[in-house]
Amino acid sequence: MNPVLDAIVSAASRTLCGEGLGEPLPADPMPLVKEWYDQAKASGKYADFDAMTLCTVDDRGMPSARIVLCRRLWTDPPSIGFFTNRDSRKGQELDGAKRAACVLHWPSEQRQVRIEGSVERLSDDESDAYFQQRAVISRLGAWASQQSRPLPSRADLLRAVAEQAMRFGVDLLKPTGTHAIPRPPNWGGYRVHAQSVELWMGGTGRLHDRAKWTRTSPIGTPAQWHATRLWP
Repeated sequence: MNPVLDAIVSAASRTLCGEGLGEPLPADPMPLVKEWYDQAKASGKYADFDAMTLCTVDDRGMPSARIVLCRRLWTDPPSIGFFTNRDSRKGQELDGAKRAACVLHWPSEQRQVRIEGSVERLSDDESDAYFQQRAVISRLGAWASQQSRPLPSRADLLRAVAEQAMRFGVDLLKPTGTHAIPRPPNWGGYRVHAQSVELWMGGTGRLHDRAKWTRTSPIGTPAQWHATRLWP
């Protein structure tokens, strides 16, 4: 033991490292993930507080990443959800590999969440309910878009949307009001069951606080975790 060194470490902990993730680490990371998510939403600092990088992999092992919106976050079962065209590249890769990795990053708070795990489709009822919350133009676009396929021109996209607007009786120049536009059969939600969760909090001089939780219980049973703090 070195009392002088211990005193320096104690002082530096308060001035350089900030609040951190706690000592000892929380047994379950998901309540903290939910707290960060809700705080980012309430902060008003982000136009898209729920913007999330989603990484999938194809049958050759080639990864691809894009931004989607994290529209669901559950602490029990520990998982996150989003919605997309299931015929798109990401939809095909999600259905094929049934694995995904996700990242949420809130730079103003210097917080980051990484979640990796298995994937399943959300139910038709949940996909229907969310689809009806979307703006009219977004619902038309879901019907019109052949997502990830080659598009000859921008005009072809607008024509496809205009055709759907005519089909559902929508004034495309004023797409407001209540319209009965059902969910396309190839559009819906996915759930990523968290099998590992990594949390990161920024610190001065790269003295970040970083930890990883690995799930030790099977999906479908109460979640149990093994927590490990990581060097930043």
